[in-house]
Amino acid sequence: MSVDRETDIELLLRRIIREETGITPVTPAEKWRGGTFVLRPGTAGLQEKSWPIETFFHKVVMLRNRLRNLEQQVNAAELPDEMKVKLQAYISGCYGSLTSFNVLFADEDDQFKGSGGE
Repeated sequence: MSVDRETDIELLLRRIIREETGITPVTPAEKWRGGTFVLRPGTAGLQEKSWPIETFFHKVVMLRNRLRNLEQQVNAAELPDEMKVKLQAYISGCYGSLTSFNVLFADEDDQFKGSGGE
């Protein structure tokens, strides 16, 4: 199979997956593009760890997408209403805990929203 054909098939599969799962391409805010995410230990002499901001951003987006998927699964599951409400509250709490990362997103619609956000 030619490289162009493989690329076309891959792009088509990615588009189908995005459309079926409701996942849309997400970009970091302009000010973070090309930046570095750094963890600097508080203990002197220990080495810091750094990643391209895009790598960290991708992990945050994947977490957000998995939470959305979990939320859809809970909503579609045949569970007692009381259990659904409890699980949805946990998911909403997770979103709320992750709102600190909203500064990374270019589009406000892509950001995490806790129970007060929707």
